[in-house]
Amino acid sequence: MSKKKGLSLEEKRTRMMEIFFESKDVFQLKDIEKIAPKTKGIAPMTVKDVLQSLVDDNMVDCEKVGTSNYFWAFPSKALHARKRKLEELQKQISEAKERKESLQNAVKKARVGREDTKERSSLLKELQALRDERTQLQAELEKYKECDPEVIQEIRKSNVVAKDAVSRWTDNVFAIKSWTKKKFAFDDGRINKAFGIPEDFDYMD
Repeated sequence: MSKKKGLSLEEKRTRMMEIFFESKDVFQLKDIEKIAPKTKGIAPMTVKDVLQSLVDDNMVDCEKVGTSNYFWAFPSKALHARKRKLEELQKQISEAKERKESLQNAVKKARVGREDTKERSSLLKELQALRDERTQLQAELEKYKECDPEVIQEIRKSNVVAKDAVSRWTDNVFAIKSWTKKKFAFDDGRINKAFGIPEDFDYMD
C-alpha cells in the first residue's frame, strides 16, 4: 500500500484559516493545537509553525493579553488583504506594461535610419573600408616610428649615456695598465696579451 501523502504547507494554511472563518472566534495556541489536528488533519507538530506563518503574513491577528497570546482572523480581513494584494499586483502589471511600451518606443527610435536600404548597405561597406585603411596606415606608421623626432632624440640621449659609460671603462683600463707597468715593469704588448686587450684599444671618437 502506498503511504498517504501529507498536506503541503499551503494546504495547512488554507485549512487553518477555515478554523477562524468558520468559527469567527478568538483562540489561544493551545486551542488551535487541539482543533487543527482533529478537524482539519493538520499534524500537531506543525500547528505552531503554520499559525506563525499566517501571523507573519498578516493573515491572522495576534495580541498578547497578560501572559497569553490570542489569535483571530475574520473573513473581512482576508478580503481586505486579498484586495490589497490584487491592487499591488495590478500596479506591478501596469508598471511592467509601461516599461514594455517605453522599451518598444526606444527600439523603434533606435531603428530609425537603420533600415536595411541600398544606401545604408553602401555606407556600411564604405565605413568598413575606411576602418581597414586606418588599420593599414597605423601599421605603416609603426614601421616609420624610428624616424619620429622624439624617438631619435631618445636614442641620442641613450647614446650619450652609453658613450660616457664606455669612456669610464676605458679610463679604468688605462689606469690598470699604468699601475701594472709601474708595479711589474711590463710593457704594453705583454699587458695587452695577458688581459686580452686589443692593440688598437683607445677612446671612442
